[in-house]
Amino acid sequence: MLEGPVPTWSGSGLKYPEAPHLYRVGGWWYLLIAEGGTERGHAVSVARARSPRGPWEAAPGNPLLSHAGTARPIQNTGHADLVEAPDGSWWMVLLGVRPRGFTPDVHVLGRETFLTPVEWDADGWPVVAPVPERHPAPGGAWHPVPAPPARDDFTGTALAPYWISPFARPESCWSLTDRPGWLVLDATGPTLDSPGYTFVGRRQQHHDCRVTALLDPGTGRGGLCVRLDEAHHYELEAGDGEVRVVARIGPLRQTVARRPVPAGPLSLTVTVRTSDLVPASPHLTDGGTTGPDTLAFWLGDPGAPDARPLAELDGRYLSTEVACGFTGRVIGMYATEGSVAFDWFEYVPSSAV
Repeated sequence: MLEGPVPTWSGSGLKYPEAPHLYRVGGWWYLLIAEGGTERGHAVSVARARSPRGPWEAAPGNPLLSHAGTARPIQNTGHADLVEAPDGSWWMVLLGVRPRGFTPDVHVLGRETFLTPVEWDADGWPVVAPVPERHPAPGGAWHPVPAPPARDDFTGTALAPYWISPFARPESCWSLTDRPGWLVLDATGPTLDSPGYTFVGRRQQHHDCRVTALLDPGTGRGGLCVRLDEAHHYELEAGDGEVRVVARIGPLRQTVARRPVPAGPLSLTVTVRTSDLVPASPHLTDGGTTGPDTLAFWLGDPGAPDARPLAELDGRYLSTEVACGFTGRVIGMYATEGSVAFDWFEYVPSSAV
């Protein structure tokens, strides 16, 4: 640091001006900021000056971008950056969310990255279009990244980068060599309700999806969990000769279903759907629900002719609007007693099921 902080511009008047980005374009310096808080009022505003020290002139059309008060499917738009593509076109990269359900709408995938085109007007100000759900990629800038494989058979020597864990994942709590071809998780805490447990998961990236794992609980206890945090998660757990569905919502923890099972490996599945939702809402005359989705928990193959879920739970309680915070759901494997071995784990978007 060559010198101390220099006051510049405090924004257009919305709350929480933050995340400044400074650019030099032509003879101007542009200061791009986020305003309005990261909820529905989130916005992007801009000012410019001939020198980084000012004086700063606010754009006459601020905020430059905001979906607040609109019915657009992408909301909470903000924390933006300006980029110039190889073909000379300009783009804005930003964060946003995709809420679902009845008012007030909730989102479950967390903040995602979006792209929208930028033009420059005759007075030298950037002009940003509303953020579309889909549009052509910028010319000359398309570098596709392979999607993670749907299924992991745990035959490698290390966990793939898409596997994540809250807080930390000590090397001592998991192994790919104790039982070759299986991921063995060793419990480090007795519950998912407080930090210190063993959990390995993948982000939920699609509104409709299915997750299945083949596991052997042995004498341990563990299974699949859909989580936002320690106080908001649903568990599909095997151990002590049974499979249980457990819901943790705020201060409440309840076992909502259980079924006895024989010893040995078993298949567990969680499906997430945004149609045919339960429970029905008294606020909607058509019998619909106010939630964003329904999570169903299965023992065995959900596609079997006589298959019935152990339980179906409202997904709103695993949303950011209920749990607070900024991150979305993670679906994964855990152990809370002894050792639990997983032969494979599969995450499939419903369009591919």
